Amino acid sequence: MFRTLASLTLTALFSSLVAIPSSAAEPEKFKVTARKVTEVEETSTVTDPTTNVTKTVTAKRGVPTSVTVEIDPTKTAVVVCDMWDDHWCPSASKRCAELAKQAEPVLKACRERGMTIVHCPSDTMPFYKDHPARKRVADVKKVAPPKSKDRSDPPLPVDDTDGGCDDEKPAKQFKAWSRQHAAITIDEKKDYITDNGTEVYSIMKEKGIDTLLVLGVHTNMCVLNRTFAIKQMVKWDVRTLLVRDLTDAMYNPKMKPFVTHDKGTQLIIEHIEKHWCPTIERKSLLGTK
Repeated sequence: MFRTLASLTLTALFSSLVAIPSSAAEPEKFKVTARKVTEVEETSTVTDPTTNVTKTVTAKRGVPTSVTVEIDPTKTAVVVCDMWDDHWCPSASKRCAELAKQAEPVLKACRERGMTIVHCPSDTMPFYKDHPARKRVADVKKVAPPKSKDRSDPPLPVDDTDGGCDDEKPAKQFKAWSRQHAAITIDEKKDYITDNGTEVYSIMKEKGIDTLLVLGVHTNMCVLNRTFAIKQMVKWDVRTLLVRDLTDAMYNPKMKPFVTHDKGTQLIIEHIEKHWCPTIERKSLLGTK
């Protein structure tokens, strides 16, 4: 009888232990609302006042459209693009410092949710040569990206040929940065540091990542054109999303289309939504409404 009770007790105990959920459970998938611009055709009638002839005119117009995107944290990476400690344009440097503070809790939340954080402060790799997050990249097996897909590359809606600095008296351009902004934490045990698109692609392949979130500066320059950022990743067929309220532009209101700096940034974001990839807001990554 005693042996029977003992056996039953041990069996029950083992069953209860098996039933206990693992503390290392897979991160939960979640849905975010993304925005893209869809072209629609609109037809209207126009009457020529000189000939009184009426004709039908068809024109295309971009319409903001919301789409639901599912995010699997284990298959998602976040690229922090060129959030430097300084910039040759003081106004740009000031805005970047503020964005860095806003990005920090978002990156923390993404990391805790199970996403991979890749810090990409271009031209500063010597500063990080001994950092564990930089050394971690060296251990990643290099994977050659696929041939880039051909895509149209329409001109930007703003003129940034002057460098885009909106200071009253813009300084001459020079390399002012030496590292990523200190307000952004780099986790030595989990994160990666690189400024190379092939290395980012290799990290994604090694970890089975198929979705890339991009935040940082500047939308019309680095965010679009770096090898680890939007254009190249989209051409490599990577599902890419821009975090639109954690970015900024290099745009001077004294240049076309002669709008405010913030409006210029929004025009570039709309350009990205129309031609390159959807965008999301940071609150969707924080789990807030």
